[in-house]
Amino acid sequence: MPAITAPFRMEQLGDTLYLAVSSAHTFGSDAFLLARFAGEALRRGDAAADLGTGCGIIAFLLYKNRRPRAVWGVDIQPAAIRQFEASLRYSEEKGEDFAGILRPLEADLNDLKGKLPFDAFDLVTCNPPYKAAGGGILSAEAPHQIARHELACTLDGVCAAAGKLLRTGGRLCICQRPERLADLICSMRAHRIEPKRVQAVAKDGSSEPWLILVEGKKGAKPSLRLLPTLVFDRETAAAITGYGPSGR
Repeated sequence: MPAITAPFRMEQLGDTLYLAVSSAHTFGSDAFLLARFAGEALRRGDAAADLGTGCGIIAFLLYKNRRPRAVWGVDIQPAAIRQFEASLRYSEEKGEDFAGILRPLEADLNDLKGKLPFDAFDLVTCNPPYKAAGGGILSAEAPHQIARHELACTLDGVCAAAGKLLRTGGRLCICQRPERLADLICSMRAHRIEPKRVQAVAKDGSSEPWLILVEGKKGAKPSLRLLPTLVFDRETAAAITGYGPSGR
């Protein structure tokens, strides 16, 4: 694994648990919200995969809060995987014993055959690009383009990958902008993932939601629960993330 070098900075997630972040691969409050939403039913014997892991924040939070059997962090960008590996190395130097639970993998989520086992995972998570290809102004930096726009993957591609990785009854947990909820549900169902829980996130009780959290189960029968809107005010943001409220 590579040594920690600039421009990484280390964010402390626990006593000996650290995450390397950079201007290219960082995180927002949506990652904490998704990790919390996804982790509610994650058990110690489960296997999880975080697609488009970036700096690895969701994988690290699942590890920290739930200690499943294994969490794979998958990303197509070599620099993101090097950063993930740097986090593992630095944390281990500080005394963290991962016991092989966190596993970075450089791979294209559209081509996972032979790289991860199919029909085997209990949970797949993804904080995907929010903007469809051709939508909005592209960022100047390539990592930001990939994170925010459907250039390296699409919403349907994420659902297709999850449909292959998940065992029957396994869960896909994903976040998206509210305006893309219909696209998300259509793609989930196209890949045998039935939407089961939806929760909207708003900054206060009078604002429209800025984020939706969706859970689907592979091979399940239709039955959708709409959870109460999560009001993500400054107090709630601090409780969930340890930071103030911020989006991507």
